[in-house]
Parts: sequence; C-alpha cells; structure tokens
Amino acid sequence: MWNVRVRRLDRLKRLRKGAGTKKMVVGIKTDIRMKNLELYVENQIIIEANERLREKALLLHQENQTLLAQLQMKFSNTQNQFSEPTTYI
Repeated sequence: MWNVRVRRLDRLKRLRKGAGTKKMVVGIKTDIRMKNLELYVENQIIIEANERLREKALLLHQENQTLLAQLQMKFSNTQNQFSEPTTYI
C-alpha cells in the first residue's frame, strides 16, 4: 500500500511539474507574442515616418529643381545681355 501511495505522489509531482512547464511555455509564448506585437507596432511607426520623410524629400527635390532652373535662366539672360553687341547711334 505504501508503494502505491508513493507512486501516486510521484505521479502528482510529475503532473504538477508538467503543468508548470506548460504554464511556463504558455507564458513564454505570450511574452514572445507581446514582444512581436510591440516590434510590429514600432515597425509600422518607422514605415510611416519613412513615408513622411520621403514625401518631404520629394518636395525639396522639386523645389531645388525649380530654383536651379530659375538660376540658370537668370544667368543665361545675363550672359545674353553681355554677348549682344550694342549699337550706338
């Protein structure tokens, strides 16, 4: 009879250990899922910031192209004025 009780006790200990391990595994999986969710949200924020920066960069590039074209026109007009012969009457 004593042997049966010891076996039952051993079995209960094993089951409790297994349950604890399962809880631990579930806890780890939950931690991993939470960390994964946090990283996903952080990535989404970074992607949105990149989009905003890309749009700003495009606008700045367009503005620079416009200013460069205006500057080139101004210098070409200035050069044309100096290269044209002036006639005095």
